[in-house]
Amino acid sequence: MKRPTGTPQVAVVVIGHNDASHATDAVRSALAQGPAVAEVVAVDDCSTDSSADLLAALAATEPRVRLIRRPANSGGCGTPRNTGLDAVTSPYVMFLDSDDILPPGAVDALLTAATEACAEVAGGLCVRRELPEGREVPWQASLYAAHAVIERPALRPRLVHDTLCVNKLYRTDFLNAHGIRFPEGRFPYEDFVFTARMLAAGPRIALVPDTVYVWHVRRSAERLSISLDRAGIENWQARTHACRLTYEILLTAGQKALARAARAKFLDHELRMYVRELGLHDAHYRRAWWAHTRAYLAEYDAADWAGNPTAPGRILARVVLASPEPRDLPRLRDLAARPARLLPPYAHASDGTPVWSADLPRITLEPLLTRPVRLLPLAVDAELRPRARATRLRLRLRLHDLYGRLSEAGGESGPETVEVEWRRRGDGHAGHSRTTALAPTPDGKWSAETTVDAAALGAGTWDLRLRLVFRDGAHRDVTAHALAGAGLLRRRAVLSARHGVVLVQPYATHSGALALRVATGSRGIVAVARRRLRHLLH
Repeated sequence: MKRPTGTPQVAVVVIGHNDASHATDAVRSALAQGPAVAEVVAVDDCSTDSSADLLAALAATEPRVRLIRRPANSGGCGTPRNTGLDAVTSPYVMFLDSDDILPPGAVDALLTAATEACAEVAGGLCVRRELPEGREVPWQASLYAAHAVIERPALRPRLVHDTLCVNKLYRTDFLNAHGIRFPEGRFPYEDFVFTARMLAAGPRIALVPDTVYVWHVRRSAERLSISLDRAGIENWQARTHACRLTYEILLTAGQKALARAARAKFLDHELRMYVRELGLHDAHYRRAWWAHTRAYLAEYDAADWAGNPTAPGRILARVVLASPEPRDLPRLRDLAARPARLLPPYAHASDGTPVWSADLPRITLEPLLTRPVRLLPLAVDAELRPRARATRLRLRLRLHDLYGRLSEAGGESGPETVEVEWRRRGDGHAGHSRTTALAPTPDGKWSAETTVDAAALGAGTWDLRLRLVFRDGAHRDVTAHALAGAGLLRRRAVLSARHGVVLVQPYATHSGALALRVATGSRGIVAVARRRLRHLLH
C-alpha cells in the first residue's frame, strides 16, 4: 500500500473519563501512526482520577498533543467528542476512545483510500479484542472484505449495520457543512445517531480491508462500557430509542432504502442479541423487556415486514408481537443463536401448514417448506458423557427433522454425515476433527456418536462446530443445543498421563450451544479457581 505523502492531514480526537490506566496508551497509539497525524486532541471529561494530569504531562513533551479539560462531566461520549471535533484544525478527523487503540498503519490506510477515491468518509475493519484472553472478533467483516468505493450509501444498504464511529476517517469540512455532530449529554449509543446523520448526508465512502481500530472489551472491569452493561432495562430502552432515531433521520433525509435496512438490522442484530440473554434476567426484567419490545415493534409497517419471512429475527419479532406475556424463552434463545436453531415442537395447523406452536397457529412458518435445506435453521441436540478412559468423553448428537423437511428429502438428498470439530476460542485452532455417519432413529430423527479426548485438546475454551453433509453434496454449518440434566457433565477433575490432572467442564453458552472448558495441570486448575473467585467477587 502506498503511504500518503505531503503535510500532516489527520486529527485524532481521544475522549476519556477516569481512565488513567489506559488514556495515555490510546494517545500514544495515535501518535505512533506517523507524520500523517497532525494533531491529537485529548478531551478529558472532568475526570476525578489522575487521567488529566497524565495527559497534560504527555502534552508537555509532545507538541502534537492538545489537552482539553471539560469543567463538568457530560455523562456520555457525545459531548466530549463534539468538544474535540470543534477544536480540530486538520482536514480529516478520527475518533478514539481512551481504553482502545489504533493499530499501526490505520491512519495511512484510511487516508490513502479517502484521498485516492476523493471520498468524504473512509472506513476499515474494527476488531473486538477480549481482554485479558486476547481473543479477537472482527466487527462487520463482510463490509470490509475488499477495497471498495461506494458512490452513495443507498447503493450498499448493509452500511447501516456498522454503527461504529471510531473505525472511520471523516473529512472535517464534510461534517461541518452538514452539521453532523453527536447527541449531547448522557445519550447511550450516540454513535448510532452520528452514523445515521453521516449516511443521511450521502457521502462517497471508501472501504478498506485493513484493521484500523482495536476495540478492547474488558468484561471484568469495575465499570462496564455502555454496550456491555445490559443488566437493566434502561439499556434496552436507550438502544431502541437510538434505533428509532436512526430510522427517523434516514427517512426524513429521503434515504428510504437505508431506513428500511436499519429496521431490518434491528431484527437481525439487536433483537437476536438481547433475546439470547433474556433468560439470564429475572421475571420483572423479562416482562418489562417484552412489553417495551412489543411497543417498539408495533411501529413497524407492512413494508418493514416484507422481507424474508423465515429470517430468525422476523420470526422472533412475530412471536413477541403475538403474545402479551413472555413465552417460549429457551426456544427463542436457540432461534436467536448464530447460526439459528429452531427446536421442536414442530406444530402444524389443521390444514397441515407449519406453525410456531399449537396455541399460536397464526404465526405460520410455511415458507420453510420451500427453503433450501442448506439454509434451514436445523437443530441438533448434543450431550457429553464420560467413557471408561477418564479424559475421554462420549459425544452424542441428535438431528431433528424440521417440519419433515429432512425425511421428505429421502435417500437422494437426506442427511448423510456430520463433521465434528472442536475449535478453541481466541486463536481459532481446530483441536479435534472427525466425520461420522448420521443414522436414522425410530422416532424420526438422525443420530451420531463419537468421542473427544479432553487431554488431547489441551487447555482452553472449545466451541463445538458441526457441518451436516447431505447426500446431494449440500451442507449446513450448525452449532449444537446443549442438553441439560444428566447428559451435561458438571466440572470434574480427572487424572491424565500427559498433564497429571485435567479439569473438564462442558457447559451451555448464553445462546444455548455446547462448549467445553479444559484446564491442564495444577497451575491451570489454580488459574481457573482464581478467575472463578474474581468473577464471584465482581
